[in-house]
Amino acid sequence: MRRLRSIAAVCLPLSLALGLAGCGLTRPPATVEAPFPAQWHAPLPHGGSLASLADWWRQLDDPLLVELIAAAEAASPNLASAAARVAEARSTRVQAGAALLPNLDGTASASRGVSGSSFGSGGTASSSGGSTAIAPLTTLQAGLQSKWEIDLFGRLRADRDSAEQKFNSASAKWHDARVAVAAETANAYFAERACQQQLRVAESDAKSRGETARLTDLSARAGFTAPADAALARASASDASGRLTQQRAQCAVQRKALVALSGIDEPTLEQKLAASPAQRTLPAVGSIASVPAEAISQRPDVYAAELGVASASAEVGSAEAERYPKLSISGSIGRMQIRTSGFRASLDTWTIGPVSLTVPLLDGGARTANSDAAKARYTEAVSLYRANVRQAVREVEEALVNLDATDARATDADSAVKNYQASFDATQARYQSGLASLFELEDSRRTLFAAQTARVSLQRERTEAWVALYRSMGGGWARPESPSMTSNPAAKVATSP
Repeated sequence: MRRLRSIAAVCLPLSLALGLAGCGLTRPPATVEAPFPAQWHAPLPHGGSLASLADWWRQLDDPLLVELIAAAEAASPNLASAAARVAEARSTRVQAGAALLPNLDGTASASRGVSGSSFGSGGTASSSGGSTAIAPLTTLQAGLQSKWEIDLFGRLRADRDSAEQKFNSASAKWHDARVAVAAETANAYFAERACQQQLRVAESDAKSRGETARLTDLSARAGFTAPADAALARASASDASGRLTQQRAQCAVQRKALVALSGIDEPTLEQKLAASPAQRTLPAVGSIASVPAEAISQRPDVYAAELGVASASAEVGSAEAERYPKLSISGSIGRMQIRTSGFRASLDTWTIGPVSLTVPLLDGGARTANSDAAKARYTEAVSLYRANVRQAVREVEEALVNLDATDARATDADSAVKNYQASFDATQARYQSGLASLFELEDSRRTLFAAQTARVSLQRERTEAWVALYRSMGGGWARPESPSMTSNPAAKVATSP
């Protein structure tokens, strides 16, 4: 009966605690509205449905670009850091979830010693005379100990929810880093190709001016051309030679940037670039059929910012719960065995308790300050999320504008080069027959060179706009809860890095 009363004395407050465990403090909203526009305002390129942006670079049918992006992902320190943050967040999530469960520790100990008693001549214990009996004493103990904090006001649940959101956010940031690496590598690759195109234009221009200078110098020596014209031709050739040297240096610098990004040594990269065709036609971009809210939500950075709001909301709940009492319960079971002089005894023990209640009384306002700080971080997270959405909309709109503009200018640029080339060819023929001056020839040559340079620059702008649209639309990534998600990004993160 006494044992039943002791168990009831412990179980009664425990039952009350379990009833209170269902109570929780109200958190601020885990999701908030964001400033998504109702529709896109920039011109939408082409008609039709939006082609999948996933692995967009494969649409170029350029194996070298695919290889460079894969190499850059493997060498990127930003991607490695993002993967480390995922692993760290995963560990924190496990720890936060484990705090909700009872912990259990096993204990075992063994000791050995001696005990002795003194006896007088009459067989009774005596402090003097007689004999002393020495006996070895062995003590063995084993047991299990458990402790459990009852989550009265939802602090541990809030910590678990916050850790879960941080893990999902870290996973999304890993995808964002991967998209950024792919975009940066593609831009560097297209810049390398554009630089080589411009180098060929500069080489052709320098060769043409050099030949004109040589012929003009021969004509001047024969007395058929004024010395001033010969000097102008030589100056024009020197100017073209200087531009060619500068362009070669720019291409060398650009190639070293691609080497640093990909981690491929320069001689190997040069061989790969030489073996790959220089000109690739960019695939057509379909219209952005989805509304902005649906499109922007597929960006991993926007999703990470959204999860940041949910995590900050849970942190407010945890900080608020810290201001309220905490209840924990302990218990243990064990067995002890004593051996001495042929005597052996075993003793089984168990305990429930103590049940401890910790009530915050005076902390100098520390808990209130922590709660206020958590609320301030929540307000910041909401502001950052909304700013992230606005920036995402801006990036998509800008990419659409630039893509539409470069596409519209492409026909004019091609026409300009074609007609300036025809004009230069005619002027050169007239100059060779003596019907045009060297000044006319050089003016026509400068115009052609400017048009050729502008066309290369326009092609570079279009590739940048194309890559920017890919990146601003999330690179084909999809939210975990989206039906279009073909694989779990969290699982992919665990294996891909």
